[in-house]
Amino acid sequence: DIVALNMEGISLVADYFVICHGNSDKQVQAIAREIKEKAHEQGISVKRLEGFEQAKWVLVDLGDVVVHIFHKDERGYYNLERLWGDAPFVSSEELQL
Repeated sequence: DIVALNMEGISLVADYFVICHGNSDKQVQAIAREIKEKAHEQGISVKRLEGFEQAKWVLVDLGDVVVHIFHKDERGYYNLERLWGDAPFVSSEELQL
């Protein structure tokens, strides 16, 4: 269940938030590793990677795009989709990394 939000004009942090989750600590870490590797392959620098060891909420800062990878249990608790409810949803085709 991957969600992308257009944060332009809403947040100064990034233009887009991508929100997803993994079902276990290892899966959350694997998703974060894969995003980092694919970003490097595309010449995109990872500005920050936070929360990797705990694997409850990993933040991957790609500059204009910030990826939030939650452990399944944590995603519902923080519910960023509701918190940023005024941000329009973006299709994966619109979000080109």
